[in-house]
Formats: sequence, C-alpha cells, structure tokens
Amino acid sequence: MATKITFNIDDVEVQAEAGQTIMEAADEAGVYIPRLCTMKGLKTLGSCRVCTVFVDGRPQAACTQPAAQGINVENDGEKVTALRRTIVEMLFVEGNHFCMFCEKSGDCELQAVAYRLGITAPTLPYLYPQREVDATHPEVLLDRNRCILCGRCVAASVDKDGKHVFDFVGRSSGREISVNSHSRLGDTDLQSSDRAVDICPVGAILRKRSAFRTPIGKRSYDEQPIGSEIEAKGGR
Repeated sequence: MATKITFNIDDVEVQAEAGQTIMEAADEAGVYIPRLCTMKGLKTLGSCRVCTVFVDGRPQAACTQPAAQGINVENDGEKVTALRRTIVEMLFVEGNHFCMFCEKSGDCELQAVAYRLGITAPTLPYLYPQREVDATHPEVLLDRNRCILCGRCVAASVDKDGKHVFDFVGRSSGREISVNSHSRLGDTDLQSSDRAVDICPVGAILRKRSAFRTPIGKRSYDEQPIGSEIEAKGGR
C-alpha cells in the first residue's frame, strides 16, 4: 500500500503519494502552480522555473521537487509572485513576442500566465534579438523569435515521436532550439501529425495554413484563466 505524505501549501493541508512532486500533489488537490515547461505525459526538464515555490523558505521548482512529510510550501505569497513575474517578464523581453499579432494569441500559455500574474506589459527593457524563422517545411513553421526554450518539443520528439528532431544548441544567451539537419526544418523527418508540433506553449512551432481559425471567444483562455481546470478539482 502506497505511503501517504501530508504537507501544507499556503497553510492548506495536502496529501501526496510517496514519490510525487509538489506540483503533482498540488494538481490533484486543486491547487494551481503556474508552469510553462512541464506538461503531463512528457519528461520533466525543469527549464522555465515559473513553477518556483518556497519550501520551508527556500526556492524550489515544484515540477521536480519531491513532496516530503511536513514541509510548508508557499505558492501564493507576495514574494513568490514577484519572483514569477520577473521570470515571465524576462521570457517576454528576451524574445520577440507581439501578442496582438501572434497566431497563438488566446491559446498561448506564456500570455495566459502573464495575465494571471497581472502582467499587461513588461517593465524590463526589450532586447529585440534577431533570430531565424524557418519556413522550409511544407506543413510546419519554426519561429525562434518566440521560443522560450521550455524543451517540450525536445522531449516530445524523443519520447512520443521517436525521432529527436529538436534539441538545444549553444550556451547562455546564445542558446537556441535546433533541428537534426543542416539548420533546415524542411530537411528533417518531422510530420505535421507529430506530437512535437502540438505541445509548444507559445507560437514558436505552428502548423501552416491554420492561423486565426479559432474565433475570439472560443480560444483556450478567452473565458477562464489558465489553471482553472486544476482549481475546479478543489472547488476553488
């Protein structure tokens, strides 16, 4: 029989199975912890750090940190919210994200998390990097200007599609997503039906000839904020 662990999130008692992460236990309890890289069914990389919580006063990534007996987790305080706002703002200004013109607007998780955190415009200076747009594939577009290096496409391509089309290259500010050919997406064996095409949280990987088909009011986050489906489990 599995061992139950009891701990607190914002002074609310939560139970977890042995081996579960803080995020997994929180999801089951109906407590939403923001995230951009983590996705159910994919290997957790802990890339974005948007899910940072304070565990007994120390910052930890909720998607990788195991739940432990008696710990106190701060998920909704001023300090942790300010940290998340800074991380999300950095993701915006380090790329070229123009939400009003983006095909992913309304379905973009970065945009939705920003709104949930009360961000309508970044306060940090924009870097305006010059990054490549790869339109060589007949069905799929890769816009590196919008990539937040979450790693979902890398994990999905390997674990779900068995192809390893995507991976990271470079370091620090020069790090970017690359493909397993001579820098051309059209030379890879990526197919439009691959799982890696569906899981980008922003508008970096898009199917061609599908933009703006979903009308305003019918998009993922038009009526309810991101995380609402998780909070519904706890009656919040």
